[in-house]
Amino acid sequence: MTKVYFVRHAQPNYENHDDMTRELSLKGLEDRKLVTEFLKDKAIDVVLSSPFKRSIDTVKDFADTYGHEITTIDDFRERKIDSCWIEDFYGFSKRQWEDFDYKLQDGETLREVQTRNIAALKQVVQEYKDKNIVVGSHGTALSTIVNYYQPSFDFMEFERIRTLMPWIVCFSFDGEQCVGIEEFNLFEEE
Repeated sequence: MTKVYFVRHAQPNYENHDDMTRELSLKGLEDRKLVTEFLKDKAIDVVLSSPFKRSIDTVKDFADTYGHEITTIDDFRERKIDSCWIEDFYGFSKRQWEDFDYKLQDGETLREVQTRNIAALKQVVQEYKDKNIVVGSHGTALSTIVNYYQPSFDFMEFERIRTLMPWIVCFSFDGEQCVGIEEFNLFEEE
């Protein structure tokens, strides 16, 4: 059995509008300790992450505490919305979830995000068969992965988890077949 724990990043600093370098807020830095506490008894073999700073930093406390290197995988990055900041995130997200092929001029569709994240996940499951893996991730990217295996995960489900940071989803694989999905709200765990 291969288990992949996707960790949606902790609260970022929204004042920084650069996706790649957006760091965690002070609350996010504190909340990542919840991730370390949750993962401590999961016999983790490998720590991977999106290349974005907020995702790396969310799993870094765990990796440093337990002596793991973090390997970044570019295809686990968050969706590109556009080259500029979007003020009406709710309206934009709703439209994208209603039409998986909708995008702004310089952005990505949810289908594109899902396709590259699923391809990366399948590669990870093959490469680390029967291991326990952590992946630092993002809300939209992770939601499209859940949607791939569980199509009932829609815009309303995305809205339900939109403010959960960090949020963990564990995918269990028997070979290459996803046989279970379990989500964890770390704030309920406290």
